[in-house]
Amino acid sequence: MSDDPNKTTMGPEEGELVVCTVTEVKQNGAYVSINGYEGIQGFIFIGEIASGWVKNIRAFVRDGQRVVCKVLRKGKKDQDTYELSLKSVSEERRRDTLQSWKNEQRATQLLKVIGDKLGWSDDEVKETDLELSSAFGTLYTSFEKAALDHEALHEEGFTGDWILEFVETAVANIIPPFVEIRGICSIEIGGPMGVEAIKEALIEAEKHANLENEISVSCFYDGAPKYRLEIKAPDYKLAESAWKNATQSLVSSVESNQGSAIIERQ
Repeated sequence: MSDDPNKTTMGPEEGELVVCTVTEVKQNGAYVSINGYEGIQGFIFIGEIASGWVKNIRAFVRDGQRVVCKVLRKGKKDQDTYELSLKSVSEERRRDTLQSWKNEQRATQLLKVIGDKLGWSDDEVKETDLELSSAFGTLYTSFEKAALDHEALHEEGFTGDWILEFVETAVANIIPPFVEIRGICSIEIGGPMGVEAIKEALIEAEKHANLENEISVSCFYDGAPKYRLEIKAPDYKLAESAWKNATQSLVSSVESNQGSAIIERQ
C-alpha cells in the first residue's frame, strides 16, 4: 500500500490544479512529482515558469520546493509525464489549492489515528476515507462538518460506534476556517459634516457584511484620522470580494462629502 492512501494511478485532468514537488531543475524547465498521483511526474517548460523572460530558472524554482501548477496536457512522448504551467496559477488560487491539499493531508493523518485507536486495518481506513470523501466531497470536509454538527455523519447515513471517536477527534483538532483581512483607513473630511461624514462612510463599509455567507465587516476607531477595517470570511474569494466592495463604498462616501480616504492593507 502507498504511504499516501489518497494516491491513485489515474492521472490528473487537463486544466486541473495540482500540488507538486520539484525533483529536478534543468536549463529549459523543471521536473516535478505530482502529489496524489503515484508514478506520474510533470514537466514545467521554462516558458511556463513565469510571465516574461526567465534569465535564471533557479530564481523561481528549486529542488524540493512545493508548487501549485495547472495541467496543460499529457506529454506526447512519455505517457506518465504531464506538461504543467506555473505562471497560469494566480496567487489566490495557489494559496487556496495549497491550503486544501494541506487540509486533506491533515485529515488523512487524523483518520489514521482514529483507525489505530479502533484497531482498523489499512483497508478499513482507506474504505472509510473513500466513503466519507464521497459523501462530503473531501475527507477534511467530513471532519469540519462533524466538528460543527455532531449529527452530520448520522444524517449522511453513517452508523457505528466509531462515529463518537470521529466526532471527538474532529472537535479537538478541526477549527472551522476563516480568512481575515485588515487595513488602516486615513480619513480627512473637508465638508461641513465632519465626524458625521466619517461615521456615514464607516456604516457604508459595514453594510457589506453578509450573515448568510458568514462575512463580517467591522470598523474601529484607531485614533484620528485613522480607522481600522477588518473583514472575516470563510475563504479568500469571499474575503477579497467583501474587501473590494467595502473599501469602494467607504471611499465613495468620503469623497461625496468633500473628503479623502487612503487605505493601507495590512
